[in-house]
Amino acid sequence: MDAPRGHEQNADQIAYWNGPAGQRWADRQAEQDVVLGPVADLLIDRAKPKPGERVIDIGCGSGVTTIAFAKKVAPSGHAFGVDISGPMLERARASAPKDLPVDFALADATVYPFDPASFDLLASRFGVMFFADPVASFANMRKALRPTGRLAFACWREPRENPFFMAPLQAAYKHVPKLPQQGPEDPGPFAFASEARVRRILSEAGFAGVEMEACPLLLDAAIGRGVDGAVQGSLEIGPVSRALDGQPEELRVAAANSIREALTPFAKGDAVLLPASVWIVTARAG
Repeated sequence: MDAPRGHEQNADQIAYWNGPAGQRWADRQAEQDVVLGPVADLLIDRAKPKPGERVIDIGCGSGVTTIAFAKKVAPSGHAFGVDISGPMLERARASAPKDLPVDFALADATVYPFDPASFDLLASRFGVMFFADPVASFANMRKALRPTGRLAFACWREPRENPFFMAPLQAAYKHVPKLPQQGPEDPGPFAFASEARVRRILSEAGFAGVEMEACPLLLDAAIGRGVDGAVQGSLEIGPVSRALDGQPEELRVAAANSIREALTPFAKGDAVLLPASVWIVTARAG
């Protein structure tokens, strides 16, 4: 599957999510859907999709949230999942039940020509933090909403609020160099951690009535597979995987041992419950 044509400033993200990293995320789809299930549940609860509505799911990945939205708006509604990752969208299309009103597009939402004023809800679980020009991206997406349309998305709060990310990463940093420091407005997982920045972006893009709800969670990084399962998950995708990419095997083994030591205090039975915190952001089209 070809990579989508997109905004030139998003080229690095398009390359990343259509390369080996995107394939690794697609391969771990089933596990990640379980780990992040509580976030999907929160998002759908706050988004309040209704039968008959038309929904866009931005950064839909392997499609679990798009499919969940489609079930809520069926049979007369429709869910439209958009993502830049070919490997993940292949998984989404393969897993979508044939009788659901759901469709997917391999596209960059910054420039995609959405049908204007034709959707009721614009939603995303962790799919909006990677735009190089988020104001332009949200302005383009807002055009797809009816005047009565609404927005609901989940994004990560500050790193210090998220041992889910930082506990294994800090353990890995005992053995390998730190990843390049990201600026507060660079695309990445924590690009929308700042409440002030999110409000500014959405206001400049034309949204109104912005609300931001801080939602603390406990996410099971092991999904019932114990500490070894949690360690394996951190090595396969995410920031630890990037930090260890290309490192010699002895350093990878040493990092894995340190991660296991760091995660063991969070173990409860076969679960490894790591604190996490997200914003659930809601707004009106105008």
